[in-house]
Amino acid sequence: MASTDTTPQPTHTTPQTTDTTGQHDLGGLGAGLDALDAVEVGRTPVREVLTKKVLPPFIAVLLVLGVWQALVSLKVTDETKLPAPSAVWDSLTELWLQGTLFEVIWTSVSRGLFGFLFALAIGTPLGLLVSRVKAVRAAIGPILQGLQSLPSVAWVPPAVLWFGLDDAMMYTVILLGAVPSIANGLVSGVDQIPPLYLRAGRTLGATGLLGARHVVMPAALPGYLAGLKQGWAFS
Repeated sequence: MASTDTTPQPTHTTPQTTDTTGQHDLGGLGAGLDALDAVEVGRTPVREVLTKKVLPPFIAVLLVLGVWQALVSLKVTDETKLPAPSAVWDSLTELWLQGTLFEVIWTSVSRGLFGFLFALAIGTPLGLLVSRVKAVRAAIGPILQGLQSLPSVAWVPPAVLWFGLDDAMMYTVILLGAVPSIANGLVSGVDQIPPLYLRAGRTLGATGLLGARHVVMPAALPGYLAGLKQGWAFS
């Protein structure tokens, strides 16, 4: 007679191994992160540095000298306006032997350097004033932008008429070219400062000159540096 017992028989199931799998995954992730941290940057071969960084500028200089010599050989203009490269080299050699080469170079470099420092001393407070005072910005802002768009060489004839051929003329041209660039660069940098920085500075007591030193100037540094670079180029 067939059995009618319907009692369920106990079954044995294999326990899940999720914990072990999870540990393996975490271990693999950690190994991958360690591998990323352990990446070593190999030294660039000298040959690659020469071909990519040294050779292109050298070729460019040779091309400029070649075009220069070609123009001299074709006698495009008088030798007093466009001397040959060999004549320039002979002049430099003579100045070197006379001991006056560095003196001549310093004459031009010092004018540009001191003119830039004067422009920095004038353009920085002017830029802060224009960027922080609305009335001053409305009055002077368009003038600064107009002066910046005007080439510095345009100031040479009136500067010669006013001051003659001396250092005052040189510094006048440098200031008229560099001051607007520095001031406008600082104004642009101040305009890009998040308002939250200014409010936080005022909350902490950084107002007036203190706020300009500790909040405005550091936050406006990218635009300010761009203005400094352009001002140095004018100098």
